[in-house]
Amino acid sequence: MTLIGDEQIRKLSGLKILGLNPPVFDFAWFDLWSKPVGLLNLLGFLRGRGNEVRLLDCLYEARQKPAAYGRWKVRRQELAKPAVYRQIPRRYYRFGLGPEELRERLLARTRPDLVLVTSIMTYWYPAVFETIRVAREVFPGLPIVLGGLYAALCPGHARNSGADRLMLSAPARGGAALPLNLYDGPEYALLSTSHGCPRHCQYCASAVLTPRFQPRPLAEITADLDGQMAAGDIADLAFYDDALLWDRENRFYPLCRYIRRKYPNLRLHSPNGLSVAMLDEECGRILYESGFRTLRLSLEGIDDYTNAAGFGKSGPEKYARAVAALLKAGFAPEDLETYILAGLPGQDLNAVRSSLEFVKSVGGRPKLCEFSPIPGTRLYEEAVRDNPEVGQEPLWHNNTVYSSYLSGRIPPQKLQDLKTLCREPAKPARPLTWPPTWP
Repeated sequence: MTLIGDEQIRKLSGLKILGLNPPVFDFAWFDLWSKPVGLLNLLGFLRGRGNEVRLLDCLYEARQKPAAYGRWKVRRQELAKPAVYRQIPRRYYRFGLGPEELRERLLARTRPDLVLVTSIMTYWYPAVFETIRVAREVFPGLPIVLGGLYAALCPGHARNSGADRLMLSAPARGGAALPLNLYDGPEYALLSTSHGCPRHCQYCASAVLTPRFQPRPLAEITADLDGQMAAGDIADLAFYDDALLWDRENRFYPLCRYIRRKYPNLRLHSPNGLSVAMLDEECGRILYESGFRTLRLSLEGIDDYTNAAGFGKSGPEKYARAVAALLKAGFAPEDLETYILAGLPGQDLNAVRSSLEFVKSVGGRPKLCEFSPIPGTRLYEEAVRDNPEVGQEPLWHNNTVYSSYLSGRIPPQKLQDLKTLCREPAKPARPLTWPPTWP
């Protein structure tokens, strides 16, 4: 297998190119405005180079019934668990098209000149392998290129995928709009106002994948949005940024004014956590008036260890002020879902409980996020030192599996107790104290 680079991609023209987004193999999957943005970006770029591009999204093609805000629930089929998961007492599924359905859809299409397969989570690679195998059977002799996050983070392992070449990065798109018209009636738009992140959190691969933070010019962002909105009857917009509020006065606030003026009924969503340090009363008011309907906030934890792992971007005082500002702006407590990390190497489990209680006490809603060891990050190296299997088998990167069944940092019953705590009604608000004094 060889690598394909930026220069080779830029030379492609006059070809029929098919992009494939594989299904997901996992214990659970939920559509959090999930679209293969990297693959879509690349297909848009290649179409601008004079290529004829098509997309087959194995998740979208298996949509079953609508969920809130333009999302879908997709069909699932129970699978035999991989050997490393056999002792885990949970069911394992394929979410999306099965191999026979994929084969039928491929056979119904004109034979392309090139197939591009994307990948997301490293531990979803069995679905990637299945997709490549089926594509190879249907289109023998056709070159298949594998790109995406798994290929970039685990290139050595990805050489076993059956693809002919690996693409570790994709060329910048310039001002082109995301080609949502490759879908038949897209329900929501996807927008990134920047690429990468200015922070270097110890558990996040953003800086590994995009070492330099790259804000996009406002004119390019609005052109991208306008192009996507022309693709169908779109009622929702999800932001994919890792640092949406960075330089907010010059970038984000003008964009919000543009959206409210041109698309006043558009509902906005931030599935990636917003930095609580930047959420003051003005920002809360602008978010509310701009039409944000779902917010995710980044706290991760109130203890020193977890805060340090998160580049010191949050903290209890900053979070309490942010929640107060958002509630004052008009958001309800159930709108303020807040990410709390659990299972980090070296993290105190009691600190996780304190963080959950703290979030509820000041008016937020905690959402427990189990740690996933991601190659290239500092905490991944610690995870490998503690459990060498992590460095050998990407299936162990699964956040459902690592902390409870490999590292043992959160025994399954304790994990369930923490999840139950997230759902329990909040205790009466109390004055903010630090350090926390929860029993």
